[in-house]
Amino acid sequence: MKELDPMVFLSVFQEMLGPLLWIMLLVAVLGTVAFLALLVRERGLVSRRLVRAEVLGIFGGALALVIMAKVSSSGFTDAGGPADWFLIALVYGVGLVATVVLTYTIMGWISPRRAPR
Repeated sequence: MKELDPMVFLSVFQEMLGPLLWIMLLVAVLGTVAFLALLVRERGLVSRRLVRAEVLGIFGGALALVIMAKVSSSGFTDAGGPADWFLIALVYGVGLVATVVLTYTIMGWISPRRAPR
């Protein structure tokens, strides 16, 4: 394989995740738009809410690893080389960041920051 073709990645992810792929992509797009709208509305980040979302992100990263183990044909004991461990760390990181953004956004829209008096 001399070049990276995005359609190959799409086909592989479609085979592994099935309909869950499209649900995850829809949540990612809608979550990103809602996060950006929240940032514009509040004109910045709320630190207390961000810290709470980061704590929940730890569990989101772990959940991403569980999903990865369920949809792939190998487990964590099959990881042999540095590329395998890098991929595991990458999946955890993506799950962590996605969970932080989504939980921050949900918390922001449920209980928005009050205007200073």
